[in-house]
Amino acid sequence: MKFFRLDLLTLLISLFILNSCKNQDAVGLGVGSGQTASNLIDTSTIVVNTVPEDSVVTSGLTKNPVSCYRDPIFGTTTTALATDLNLPGQGTYTPPTGTITIDSARLVLNYANGFYGDSITSKYTINVYQLKSLFRTDTAYYNNKNFGYSTTNFADYSSQSPIGSLTFNARPHDSIKVYNIITGAPDTLIKVPPQIRIPINPAFINTNLFGASSTTLGSNTIFKTKVRGLLIKLDSTKTTGAGGSIMFSNADSLVVYYRSVSGTTIDTSVVKLPIASTATSIHHNYTAAIRTELNNTKSGSRNLFYLQGPIGLRAKVSFPHLLQNFRASLLKTNNDIVINRAELVVTPQPGTYIPFAPIPKISMYQLDLALQRVELQDANTASDARSGGVGVFGGYYNSTQNEYHFIVTAYLQDLLYGKTVDYGTYIGPIDNTNTSTVDIGATAQVASRTVAVGTDKNSPYRLKLNIIYTKVAK
Repeated sequence: MKFFRLDLLTLLISLFILNSCKNQDAVGLGVGSGQTASNLIDTSTIVVNTVPEDSVVTSGLTKNPVSCYRDPIFGTTTTALATDLNLPGQGTYTPPTGTITIDSARLVLNYANGFYGDSITSKYTINVYQLKSLFRTDTAYYNNKNFGYSTTNFADYSSQSPIGSLTFNARPHDSIKVYNIITGAPDTLIKVPPQIRIPINPAFINTNLFGASSTTLGSNTIFKTKVRGLLIKLDSTKTTGAGGSIMFSNADSLVVYYRSVSGTTIDTSVVKLPIASTATSIHHNYTAAIRTELNNTKSGSRNLFYLQGPIGLRAKVSFPHLLQNFRASLLKTNNDIVINRAELVVTPQPGTYIPFAPIPKISMYQLDLALQRVELQDANTASDARSGGVGVFGGYYNSTQNEYHFIVTAYLQDLLYGKTVDYGTYIGPIDNTNTSTVDIGATAQVASRTVAVGTDKNSPYRLKLNIIYTKVAK
């Protein structure tokens, strides 16, 4: 008897029948005599363990975490943002004539989607430093890079003192109003997107811009070499409560408001020093319980597993016995198996997600022969006709059911028939803003975390693999 591969329509029909029947054991596809359809819920032969996330390049991200977040389960996460600083227009700059007085200087950081932590009671203090070494735009910086900082350009500042500081409440969704400076015309009040504006010491501006030599201001490359760049980080000694991870976009600048007096002419104006390149440094100081999990070298599975951003923790999952042994038992009776639908259900541990919300979206992927990340068959619409795409594949957190679901039908079928080899299969955090494709790369652009139930035999929320299959007579 010849059997054809089940397409997406058949898969959806199977799912509909499963959800509408009271007796799931009687579900079948009506494919002919000599075949029986059954469902299987496996919770005993899955193996899952927590492992560290891969290091990644954090240069040039569209959004960047600046963090001081104290998690009672995971520990403390601190991140810092290193940036370059450019001349206005990133070309040459000629200071205005006359006497210049700086009214104020503000480093503008625009909020981006992805704040995680306490935005109600925690107070944040953010500091800005001058980098000790040049921030190189031609260098790929990884998340484990430590950026040194100092302020040796200032006689009135001691080493490692900030050149700017601000204490604030995180309001990532509240727009604000600022004055728009128009040369030769009255200033106007305008509404701008959610942002923070960090006061910068005028001495820094006078030293590096208005008082700089014509040689320095004649080349953006020379200017950047002199200034070196900025480091932006939260002050852990002054950030109160649980704190959090604040996402900022990379479209920021240092804005200088000044007055120029030339003869009898007095005018207010503004000049912007743009930030064009960034990189994020990330550090996790884990609790003893998490360190124990990571240091676990024993074989077997864990009762809990941990998923954490940014560039924190992921889980390695495998199905070493179920499918191989199950199919082998069928083959002995001259039968085989076709998987109609397979679904992996991940459930956060109750009591670990209030007020610490689970990651909005996680991903599942495998390694190829070269140990590079590749999509599962069910996620890869480009090369596998069995894939239903990002919407069917899943990974989104369902707050009503408190679950994540992954459709892994094609992947498990290929494992079963030896068409693919499990060189490593993982579940990890992913940014939820991409809704068109399945992301599989490690990311610094998500700061949330999830404590999930593993293979705890005593928990009703343990990791489950739900399989609808057809037993086929050979």
